[in-house]
Amino acid sequence: MDDLLRLDERLNADQRLIRDTVRSFVSDRILPHVGDWFEEAAFPARDLAPALGSLGLLGMHLHGYGCAGTDAVSYGVACRELEAGDSGLRSFVSVQGSLAMFPIWRYGSDEQKEEWLPRMSAGEVIGCFGLTEPDHGSDPAGMRTYAKKDGSDWILNGSKMWITNGSIADVAVVWAQTDEGIRGFVVPTSTPGFSAPEIHKKMSLRASITSSLYFDDVRLPESAVLPGVVGLKGPLSCLSEARFGIIWGVVGAARACLEAAVEYAKTRVQFDKPIGAFQLTQEKLAWMYVGLAQAGLTALHLGELKDAGRLEPRQISFGKLANVRAALDIARQARSILGGNGITLEYPVIRHMNNLESVLTYEGTQEIHTLVLGEALTGIAAYR
Repeated sequence: MDDLLRLDERLNADQRLIRDTVRSFVSDRILPHVGDWFEEAAFPARDLAPALGSLGLLGMHLHGYGCAGTDAVSYGVACRELEAGDSGLRSFVSVQGSLAMFPIWRYGSDEQKEEWLPRMSAGEVIGCFGLTEPDHGSDPAGMRTYAKKDGSDWILNGSKMWITNGSIADVAVVWAQTDEGIRGFVVPTSTPGFSAPEIHKKMSLRASITSSLYFDDVRLPESAVLPGVVGLKGPLSCLSEARFGIIWGVVGAARACLEAAVEYAKTRVQFDKPIGAFQLTQEKLAWMYVGLAQAGLTALHLGELKDAGRLEPRQISFGKLANVRAALDIARQARSILGGNGITLEYPVIRHMNNLESVLTYEGTQEIHTLVLGEALTGIAAYR
């Protein structure tokens, strides 16, 4: 499909190479199978992780420890191409790099970094991130998971929910209340008292592993604590990294839906002509393209701000709110153009549409990001 605004012409040679490499990987390794994975509620993470690691996609925006050390726009471009395959694929890469590796890289001890990051960047070790709880999603400060000192050790009790990679992870970065404030813990999932049952019967993100985490007197040494941060700043900074990937990723999902709708409109004949010849269909396609291009512009601008060290959390909220809603609107319009065929997995549209319903909610609901922007405009925090 034509890049009407020539956005990719603003990418440098390295960024275009990443675009083409990831797009080829998705075309060869993901698209032939992802419809089946979605239908079967399966995701072959163990098979895909080493391949993703060999491409440098795991923790790709981090430096050292085997990480690729790319710029922010390169990371965004990779997320866009991954999510053009499936949101579950981008979520896997995002959770591994931005939510599990990033806190160790940013706040961990030298020993923690050396122990985990090289193997995680290679895809040999899978990580997850435990913040959301059954009763505390948008208000993580109220979390009930608690870690208490016991001599030189910590005893961790509580639960987390909606955790991508949870039941297949080798290590979990878990955030818990302590007498000192909220702290992060690096928890090997083989530790006694840790369990991670998978969540079933999902109608969205089916090609993704989602689990609960339970901690029943999980004993951890002092060396499990992330020493570099206390308080919500820790987990919220990780979410900012992951949300940046979402801003780009959903552009890929929206593009895949628009491409499917355009191709269908050109080949589906009704009343003796392709439905793309009808003005109503062309109007839908035109507005879908406008939304896609605007989302792409937003992602690129925020990526350039991030590379310049000028990206603020409220700008990330703007991008997450605007781009996810735009992508979901495009998916819904594409579904309408495909008619009955739009609800089958023969086409990618219903899969992306269902996935985007989750992306709208996770890592900050649209309501929370709306309030972030409201506070930016008025100076009044309206969260409570």
